[in-house]
Amino acid sequence: MAAGHGHEAIKPEQWVKPSNLPLSRRQFGETLLKAAGLLAFPVAGCADLRQTPAVDATQQPEFDVIVSSDVMVPMRDGVRLATDVYVPGRNGKPVEQRFPVILERTPYDKTADSRSERTPAVEKPKSRAEVAAFFVRRGYIVIYQDCRGRYNSEGSYVKYLSDGADGYDTCAWIVKQPWSDGVIGTMGLSYAAHTQAALGSAGAPGVKAMFLDSGGFSNAYQGGIRQGGAFELKQVTWAFNEGLNSPQIRKDPAKLAAMQATDLKDWFRRMPWRRGASPLSLVPDYEEYIFDQWEHGDFDVFWKQLGIYAAGYYREFPDAAIVLMSSWYDPYPRTATENYIALSRIKRGPVRLILGPWTHGDRQLTYVGDVDFGPAATIDGNVATDFLTLRLRWFDRWLRAIGNGVDNEPAVQIFVMGGGSGRKNAAGRLDHGGRWRAEKDWPIPDTRWTPYYLQANRSLSPEKPAAGASPLSYEFDPRNPVPTIGGNITSGRPIMVGGAFDQREAPDFYGSTPPYRPLAERPDVLVFQTPPLTEDIEVTGPLTVNLWISSNCSDTDFTAKLIDVYPPNPDYPEGFAMNLTDGILRARYRDSWEKPTPMMPG
Repeated sequence: MAAGHGHEAIKPEQWVKPSNLPLSRRQFGETLLKAAGLLAFPVAGCADLRQTPAVDATQQPEFDVIVSSDVMVPMRDGVRLATDVYVPGRNGKPVEQRFPVILERTPYDKTADSRSERTPAVEKPKSRAEVAAFFVRRGYIVIYQDCRGRYNSEGSYVKYLSDGADGYDTCAWIVKQPWSDGVIGTMGLSYAAHTQAALGSAGAPGVKAMFLDSGGFSNAYQGGIRQGGAFELKQVTWAFNEGLNSPQIRKDPAKLAAMQATDLKDWFRRMPWRRGASPLSLVPDYEEYIFDQWEHGDFDVFWKQLGIYAAGYYREFPDAAIVLMSSWYDPYPRTATENYIALSRIKRGPVRLILGPWTHGDRQLTYVGDVDFGPAATIDGNVATDFLTLRLRWFDRWLRAIGNGVDNEPAVQIFVMGGGSGRKNAAGRLDHGGRWRAEKDWPIPDTRWTPYYLQANRSLSPEKPAAGASPLSYEFDPRNPVPTIGGNITSGRPIMVGGAFDQREAPDFYGSTPPYRPLAERPDVLVFQTPPLTEDIEVTGPLTVNLWISSNCSDTDFTAKLIDVYPPNPDYPEGFAMNLTDGILRARYRDSWEKPTPMMPG
């Protein structure tokens, strides 16, 4: 980022994430680190309020559970992956018949509790063994597998890139086992959704149903690893935190102590890094893949590999029944919607989309950051009886051909944020409110695509600006960047945290400095804002920002942030500027992701 003013045209891509909100009689604004442009909003028409019926599973537990731990499954290169197999049993012995299989491949320890399995009533998640027992007792085999190079599996860990071939080989092994009836369902959150998309992209055999929760890269270059040409630094914080659990660190007390003593914030203040001189130097496998991602700035063959580019392999996906679930403050609503659009149009299997209001995988919570959406926000009791039942009904229908009404449920379910009081609730969070709504497709078929223009007087209006309007400018100091206050972030601690927050600096947000002012008051931020709205408006769908810019630098980043502006009230005397979604564009990629071109200064 650098000073910006003027007229050089950017040919933008869709680089602001999908968003969803109804805006009451407030204001909304676009906080921009740039000068002038056009903002296109999708405005959704009214639709009937419908909710997916919450139906309990009709099938009662029938079997006992028998587990075989650390079955070492061979891959094509001879590396063996540690696999736990849970099978139905009676009287302490496996039942001698064939069953459908549910597979989860994870880097997070196949024996550990999964944060995916929390409920609104119980904070402690169910263990994977408990989840397996739930399905096994109802006639499934459940398999958990440690990804290559993680925990009890052999091989070296290379994040994402081995999961296509390994997932394929695992499925090929499953369908040949005497206890398998030849059909497989997959499930999992986050990385375990990425592993599903990877094996789907590889055309893994036997896969008939999938439930991808908050992951499954459509294009990791555009979301998840990089975005708009910039590198997502949460990949570094993830690598550091997970590197602490890597086999080479767990087996070396000195290295473990050294990593635990590392001040990651200090490392972030000392960028740029180099190989061998980074916070990951003690875990070279992790350092290597991070620098590979970091150094491949252009959209080249690296980004088209199996495991991080489902968009290049959609036709290889099985004709399976697929659920794609994400949320507005998750890093992956763009991934989920792009996968839905493509797969629902080219594959025969039914494809469903669920978009909630949560941060990454936190579907049991009613809040994100400092904003609360109310009791309607959770999956449990709203979209389904509970999350386990939601998955059971999906697998029962498509793996066991049980007629349970899943066929008749809506293709798309979204949580429409907003409609709350705007006051502070008992937990100290802003009451923003919201509700679930069913739709026929995504983007919503009756969307009214509506442009809003950034005006020279810093207003935001559907009226086109006058020809020859004066440009706006600002100066940016790279030694004092604008702090990130929430957003579509996961795995960022201790540097960053996701969610919705009042957009003002605070001690808890990295890069904030006293006197902790609102971001809108910074000299390197331009704000464009509507007048107070005279009627409610809903903004639902993908947003695109078009900018016309110039700079005194050959390259810089431009970011855009959509804000819901609450006016002052007794609980928030200075109002509350709630972040909704944001995006970024590295200027050298304004014309092409493959062939960057510098700007001509001035």
